Amino acid sequence: MVFEALKIDHWGEFWWIVVGLLGQAMFTGRFLVQWLASEKARKSVVPVAFWWFSIGGGLILLLYALYRHDPVFVIGQATGLFIYLRNLWLIRAERRAG
Repeated sequence: MVFEALKIDHWGEFWWIVVGLLGQAMFTGRFLVQWLASEKARKSVVPVAFWWFSIGGGLILLLYALYRHDPVFVIGQATGLFIYLRNLWLIRAERRAG
């Protein structure tokens, strides 16, 4: 049942999914660190263009991951998009207050 849900055929592919998830967790970790720093400061500490490029790239990669039925990239890109949008929201709120 797990193999079917992950769209894999054997244990070797399962372990590659585990490796992929670990890699995605490490990649996402850098965004989580940045996100927590922004939440603490109540403002984004990264240029706005970074977030727009992140959203564009994240949407494209999410579409690709959905097409490929790749759970590692779907989880990673969907999580990242939330963080990118939240930072743009913080930037907007800061500009309105200022």
